[in-house]
Amino acid sequence: MVVEGEAKEVVKQQPEKGIPKSGRWWKSKNTSRFSSLPKDKPLRSSWHKKSIQRAEKLSLKQYQQKVTEARRQEKIEHRQRVEAHRKRKEENQRKSEIVQVIKNTAKIKRMKKKQLRKIEKRDTNNLKVKSQ
Repeated sequence: MVVEGEAKEVVKQQPEKGIPKSGRWWKSKNTSRFSSLPKDKPLRSSWHKKSIQRAEKLSLKQYQQKVTEARRQEKIEHRQRVEAHRKRKEENQRKSEIVQVIKNTAKIKRMKKKQLRKIEKRDTNNLKVKSQ
């Protein structure tokens, strides 16, 4: 019995599906394509932010270069100081030496190995000479 005031609803029943052929029962059927899904806007930063970041990066790089240059310069100065100290020490040692000049070269032939090792050739013009 149909009442005139009520609209008759026609419900289309979809055929019931069985187990998919692939065996993956948990997978649902795609009704829409991936391209039709709503897309988020990509994360973009403004030109102002980019320029600030660029400036920060540049200043950081310059600071890093300055620090490395300072360290390198410090190392060079230290090396020079050490070398100057070594030279000055060597000069002072040479000045303070008391030298015995061997005038008779036949003595050298009679010397033992241990004594020969101690012999050094020097410029005796400006050194103190031990009197014999």
